[in-house]
Amino acid sequence: MTNRRVEQRGLYFEEFEEGTTYVHSPGRTVTEADNVQFTTMTMNTQSLHLDRAWAEQSEFGERLVNSMFTLSTLVGLSVGQLTLGTIVANLGFSEVSFPAPVHHGDTLYAETFVRSTRRSRSRPGQGIVELEHTMYNQDRTIVAKAVRQTLVLARPEGVS
Repeated sequence: MTNRRVEQRGLYFEEFEEGTTYVHSPGRTVTEADNVQFTTMTMNTQSLHLDRAWAEQSEFGERLVNSMFTLSTLVGLSVGQLTLGTIVANLGFSEVSFPAPVHHGDTLYAETFVRSTRRSRSRPGQGIVELEHTMYNQDRTIVAKAVRQTLVLARPEGVS
């Protein structure tokens, strides 16, 4: 019997492999309460998210989930597998798109493709990883995409 201890964490810089796709689990079913709470908490008073009667008259015929909730969930689904405890900072987002709406009751799934990695020139012991996140609903319809640049820790000396 061993006395080995393993702590859950994200990946160190050296563990990210360009060209690899990480599939995240579990998915997340979005509720009406999630949408209303996030929308009001962030002061986004868009009727499309809050006003059922108004949204029923829109081209969608119902309220839609706030796209900023969708983006936050897209990144959040990746944290446990990729950056938990190893991220230093988000450096930026680009190429953010929402090809299809998210509805109350949709279950969301995500995966992340590692576009590139490079050692930081200004921060020893850290590296920059460019991640391409994609989110699908239960029907495998893409509902969100985003490219994220992150600064992550390199593996500390003596850690395997």
